Amino acid sequence: MGFIEARDLRKIYTPKGAEPVHALDGLDLDVPEGTITAILGPNGAGKTTAVKVLTTLITPDSGTATIGGVNVLNRPEAIRPIIGVSGQYAAVDENLTGFENLDMVGRLYHLGARASRARARELIDLFELSEAQNRPVKGFSGGMRRRIDLAGALVTRPRVLFLDEPTTGLDPRSRLGMWDIIRSLVDGGTTVLLTTQYLEEADQLADDISVIDTGKVIAKGTADELKASVGGQRVELNLVTAENAAETVEIMRRLGTAEPAVSNDSRTVTVSVESGPEALRVVLAELSERNIALFDAGMRRPTLDDVFLRLTGHVATDESDDTTETASGRTRARKTT
Repeated sequence: MGFIEARDLRKIYTPKGAEPVHALDGLDLDVPEGTITAILGPNGAGKTTAVKVLTTLITPDSGTATIGGVNVLNRPEAIRPIIGVSGQYAAVDENLTGFENLDMVGRLYHLGARASRARARELIDLFELSEAQNRPVKGFSGGMRRRIDLAGALVTRPRVLFLDEPTTGLDPRSRLGMWDIIRSLVDGGTTVLLTTQYLEEADQLADDISVIDTGKVIAKGTADELKASVGGQRVELNLVTAENAAETVEIMRRLGTAEPAVSNDSRTVTVSVESGPEALRVVLAELSERNIALFDAGMRRPTLDDVFLRLTGHVATDESDDTTETASGRTRARKTT
């Protein structure tokens, strides 16, 4: 039995003049206590809608959801004190300092002036923001904003933390730092439900992964279990010029057990094979005969990218523009400055 449970959640939006959109279409989730579960899926799959239901922000059309045995739909007032939420965009007051933002959250939760200030200082230290704590947040970098936002979600020491694409837009160093913080929270007993489009993030952090598409779970398991479900080995080639992509695909199609996958820039071609060493030997020989130059060539095990491609029919994209689900369940781009 999961600490967070959802059964047959359904949410249909009916935008004016358009067909109904099934944002959630029978979604089931189980999140064990003290673990990280990642919800992985493309834009518009229903990730954010699921989080909004579990955090009492919207009501589903049907289905049930519980956290720690408490019914989310019937007793939202009992759920809110035990959860923390960090959304896709940092919910901070840019005119306040980092310390003032955290103190304000504590006051809103009625912690009292002394307790609120003490908790703000604890979180400032935990998130290594001491040097910036007295600066207005409008001068913070993107990584610092995400850290102060996550700190705000932890003011009440919640038993459950919902993170909706928490590292979107962060540079690699800031992302790694955020991962370390999330791991430390789970080590302390916090239960985390994480939505993400970054496959590496799910691979690195999650104890379990639920892949969702069109509002329902289409696969679940550990990262290794999902990779094993794809099976086989991969031969991957990195071409010097994209002009050779079509010819390379032709060669690899004959050797592979599935259709070769080509990257967006047409410079990387990957195919599933039964025997990696033999397939790599043959393809390198043929490419050499045709004078097709390579930057790199090798074998690898399946990744979550391969799982995602097999399950959804397309590769996952880590978009630079932020996206958000609209009320219709579709997505729209939001410009960043």
